[in-house]
Amino acid sequence: MSQFLSNCSARAMAGAAANLLSGNLVAFPTETVYGLGADACNADAVARIYSVKARPADHPLIVHVGSMDALGDWAADVPEYAISLARDFWPGPMTLIMKRSALAGDFVTGGQDTVGIRVPDHAIALGLLLSFAQIGGTGIAAPSANRFGNVSPTTAQAVADELSEYLSDADQILDGGACEVGVESTIIDCTGDVPRILRPGAVTVVMIEESTGLRIRDSAAVPGASVDEEVIRVSGSLDSHYAPVAKVVLDRAPRPGEGFIALAGVMAGRGVVRLAAPESHDDFARVLYSALRAADVQGLDTVVVEQPSGDGIAVAIRDRLKRAAHK
Repeated sequence: MSQFLSNCSARAMAGAAANLLSGNLVAFPTETVYGLGADACNADAVARIYSVKARPADHPLIVHVGSMDALGDWAADVPEYAISLARDFWPGPMTLIMKRSALAGDFVTGGQDTVGIRVPDHAIALGLLLSFAQIGGTGIAAPSANRFGNVSPTTAQAVADELSEYLSDADQILDGGACEVGVESTIIDCTGDVPRILRPGAVTVVMIEESTGLRIRDSAAVPGASVDEEVIRVSGSLDSHYAPVAKVVLDRAPRPGEGFIALAGVMAGRGVVRLAAPESHDDFARVLYSALRAADVQGLDTVVVEQPSGDGIAVAIRDRLKRAAHK
């Protein structure tokens, strides 16, 4: 049974950082979802992430660092537009994919010649990264802290519920409360002449174009966009992902006994189990995963979701729901 730490003091952060450097795993909160972290330079520790998550070995991990100053450590080629993005949106819910440096081993990149890097916007995550750097650590490799393909955790309790039986006594879970954003980071390919979204998130097409002054040519967030570049494997790119045990059905009227997630103005109907009624798109993203998990806790067979329309983070919500419903 892993250690569950709800008192995330500076001393606790130092202890967790030392635990990482010793080769153990530490689950920690970010503004998006909880991550399962290991020393990104320790192949054996990173291998334990794959084992605990039952994650395919060729599925790359994101390296979390404390500031954009670490870009040069992990990336061999950093374009000017990537620097602009980092200045504008880090710390924040954005991962940049770049050509990897020698520091980024195959065991982190899934054997690709690229690496994903992110600076999270959460006090505990940043405190852990700072403490880790102070004792010689260079980065924390961290996918979401759940079994592969399942719903990402947005609370420490969700991490414990899903992973405790796979973690060792020396591993730790840091409790930082509920995540503020609720869906995973935007992943941006920065290996070409212009940025390309590989996974939509809270950093949107408009935000990227305003930051870089460049028009995104190919984007996973733009319907009908063509992709002629080499396909880069990234987290959350499989057709089926983010899925609860319950069947997820999109955009139909819910029936009695089914779970229902929709904006607050949408009525549920008699006998329907209302799992969430968010007031806004941001709220929708924040509560989505906890609502999907609640469906399984309540033993529901089906969850109906009326998807939010429009741009912004609604694009990311629809992306996650499309994958959750693909079975």
